[in-house]
This record gives sequence, C-alpha cells and structure tokens, in this order.
Amino acid sequence: MVAMTTSGTAQVTLPADNQIRITREFNAPAHLVWKAWTTPELVKRWWAGERGEVTSVEVDLRVGGRWRNVMVADGGFEVAFHGEYREIVPHERIVSTEVFEGMPGAHSLNTLTLTEHDGRTTLTVLAEYPSKAVRDGHLESGMEGGMQESLDRLEQVAVSLA
Repeated sequence: MVAMTTSGTAQVTLPADNQIRITREFNAPAHLVWKAWTTPELVKRWWAGERGEVTSVEVDLRVGGRWRNVMVADGGFEVAFHGEYREIVPHERIVSTEVFEGMPGAHSLNTLTLTEHDGRTTLTVLAEYPSKAVRDGHLESGMEGGMQESLDRLEQVAVSLA
C-alpha cells in the first residue's frame, strides 16, 4: 500500500517583522524526513519543486560544515543558495545560515525543527532576516509557490523511503 501524501499544505506565518515561519506536516516519520532533507541524492529529487532541475547538492553535515544547492530554473538561468551549519541535533533540529547567491544581502538564519507524533512529522522552519526589508523581499520573490512545490516533493521522497 502506498502512503498518502498531501499537497500545498505548508502554512506561512510572520511571527516578527524580520521572520518567516513555515510549518508543514508530513505523512512520514522524522528520520525519513531528515534523511530526505540531508542526503544530496535525495535533495536533488525535491529541492527545485516544479521549477527546474537541481544540478548540484553539497552537504557537509557537521557544525561548521557548509551546504550548497544549485538548480537550473525553467527559464534557463541558474539559482544557487549556500550556508553553514551552526547546530545539528540528528532527526530533530538544524540551525544554518542561508545566502541567495544572486543577492548576497538576501540571507537568513534558519532553524529547522522536526517533531514526530504517531509516525507523522511536523516540519517547522523559522527564517530570521537582518531586517524587515530583506524578509519582505524574500516574500515578494514568489518564494511561497516554489516552497509549496518543494515541500510536496520532499514528502513524496520521504514517503518513498519507507
């Protein structure tokens, strides 16, 4: 039997002037969501959503280690993000920086939290920006549509690992 997945169900809230919180439930246990989030070959399957093809994923999953994701968007242009891991609690929490390479001033400190209950996992990402202007720029970039697609695919990948 194939486990059911959901679609477009991430909630976006703005808890403070410089923050975005994304919350989504997955029909998969935390260790599988973690694996899909941190394994380069699996990240390639979900990170671009429906908007292009992931061409490179680098993950050095340790405090002080770096990550970098690159995709070629459907318009033929390259989009890349990178950051550094600040805190790692396996299967529960990752704190890392995130820099959009197209606009180095567009950076955030992201806290990913995974909470499992009855085999389902709630993923929460709290992104903290240097200012309201940087946060609003991220919101206005169309990030929500791509994020919904990426998280839908993330759930599909995590469920496929069961």
